[in-house]
Amino acid sequence: MNWITNYVRPRINSIFSRREVPENLWHKCDECGTMLFHRELAENQNVCTQCDHHMAITPRERFSHLFDGGIFAEVDVPAPTADPLHFRDQKKYPDRMKAAQKKTGEKEAMLVATGEIGRTPIVAAAQDFSFMGGSMGMYVGNAIIAAAQEAVKLKRPLILFSAAGGARMQEGILSLMQMPRTTVAVEMLKEANLPYIVVLTHPTTGGVTASYAMLGDVHISEPNALICFAGPRVIEQTIREKLPEGFQRAEYLLDHGMLDRVTRRTEMRDELITITRMLMNQPPAVKGDLPAPKPEETVAEEAPEDAGEK
Repeated sequence: MNWITNYVRPRINSIFSRREVPENLWHKCDECGTMLFHRELAENQNVCTQCDHHMAITPRERFSHLFDGGIFAEVDVPAPTADPLHFRDQKKYPDRMKAAQKKTGEKEAMLVATGEIGRTPIVAAAQDFSFMGGSMGMYVGNAIIAAAQEAVKLKRPLILFSAAGGARMQEGILSLMQMPRTTVAVEMLKEANLPYIVVLTHPTTGGVTASYAMLGDVHISEPNALICFAGPRVIEQTIREKLPEGFQRAEYLLDHGMLDRVTRRTEMRDELITITRMLMNQPPAVKGDLPAPKPEETVAEEAPEDAGEK
């Protein structure tokens, strides 16, 4: 055995050899180009710390920041018929579904969950734009109906985070039928006198905007989110005119009365707690872990100990 060859040389190589850095440690901001460390970006809810650009975020990541302690329970959604039209373009529809499921780790484009925000019980639903563009298919329709039914059963408000490119073409007319179906689901909440709050994120377009995304009691949007039915490029090509700067963005819609508020993602949880408790006729949330003291306990604490001796 050659001691230098078998031990010394490999040891030296291991010390001075170049270590490969994983590619997912740093993320480049799409807006300003700043390289952001992945942990810092995750802690800031995928919002650029330099330019405040709101990047895409998955429903599970969103729920982990939204619910108290990141704890929530998923709501079962009935599975629709797979590939009802036997649709095929460059790929078969089932093959596209499998690729999207492998990429995202989710069954479909919407996640429904129950939990508490600021000790306020709610039902929440969120679309995943990375799953086939968050397209509205039969599963999304079933998910919204399941969320509404769960909210009515538990007597909780429903908060929905929309992010979609429109209807899912692989399901044709069956996808468009989800527009009236989800409208009926929203009506169930109104009949039960339960709040329905919609948070529109980038992008919310097509039939989603023409149905459940614009039927809320309160409409909030993340900054600079694209919210429209037909996109600006389509409109410009149709009317052959240049559109105003920021057209169909959240701030433009807020100025023209289409939204109630534009709120940063890092401030969204506190905003939703305040609005939800207000609509449910509940007192303001108490900061911290301890519940609010009862009025009689407060009076007793303020009274001096020797008040009875005088």
